Amino acid sequence: MKHLVTGGAGFIGSHLVDALLAKGDEVVTYDDLSSGKKQFLAQHDGNPRHTFVHGDVLDAADLALAMKGSDIVWHVAADPDVRTSGYRAGVHVQQNVVATLRVLEAMRVAEVKRIAFTSTSTVYGEAKLIPTPEDYAPLHPISLYGASKLGSESLISAFAHTFDLSGVSFRFANIVGPRSTHGVTYDFYHKLKKDPKRLEILGDGRQHKSYCHVDDCVRAMLHVAERFPSRYDVFNIGSDDAIDVFELARVCTQAWGLDGVELAATGGVEGGRGWKGDVKRMALSTDRLKRTGWKPTYTSAEAIRATALALAKDPGPLR
Repeated sequence: MKHLVTGGAGFIGSHLVDALLAKGDEVVTYDDLSSGKKQFLAQHDGNPRHTFVHGDVLDAADLALAMKGSDIVWHVAADPDVRTSGYRAGVHVQQNVVATLRVLEAMRVAEVKRIAFTSTSTVYGEAKLIPTPEDYAPLHPISLYGASKLGSESLISAFAHTFDLSGVSFRFANIVGPRSTHGVTYDFYHKLKKDPKRLEILGDGRQHKSYCHVDDCVRAMLHVAERFPSRYDVFNIGSDDAIDVFELARVCTQAWGLDGVELAATGGVEGGRGWKGDVKRMALSTDRLKRTGWKPTYTSAEAIRATALALAKDPGPLR
């Protein structure tokens, strides 16, 4: 098969490219490198089955040219940081909603019929049912990031039914692992590099969330792609548990060999949120996915520990 991966030089995208090439398939990586890194794909230099295109997903014409002949588009490109929602609304709309529209327009021109989209648990907002299943309603996102992803899902569903495409959206828990360039583990690592005795925690530290290792995430995506929906479907991807931020911090400091670290919660906003739009409690039901034969191999704590060790191994251990 031939695949086009938007955002394929990013954290999740590069792991997806690795997995697709490992299957023996052909991959076109399409990335503007605004947040992705070419070094994440350096291991594929010289591989005749991999092509890198430096391009902007907002350019539907160039995108259509790059995806010509592809069997499936994996739309991973996005502005990934939910914390910027309060002051970068236009960026989320452009990079998430408008970009998805451009991808769909390019698919029609290039006559590509299948799209897999990386969405987010934040589309559920503050769900009253936890773990939250895919058919939970109503969906009331509390961040502009979540709203932009929900809007993108709606566009894909509408295009699928209007123009005879097949689409699937993956609603992710917090995905962690090697090559992550943002998120709580990444932030903790760099805060402790500056001061290994004190760790600032945004919010009240009691935010309770699910963390999924990127290996489990990509394996789930490929698993669903083998059973691609005839029109449109949605799948949650996450771990089977959740942990709070204090426990996450303890897992990280233990992994980095740090003792006696003061965990200093800021108190946060709106009753302990880390930032405006921060969902305090999140865990996804993955029963639908598990009924197809997939299951996670990491718990939330195991995924965080593996991520912490990968962070320390790359730039050097904390001392």
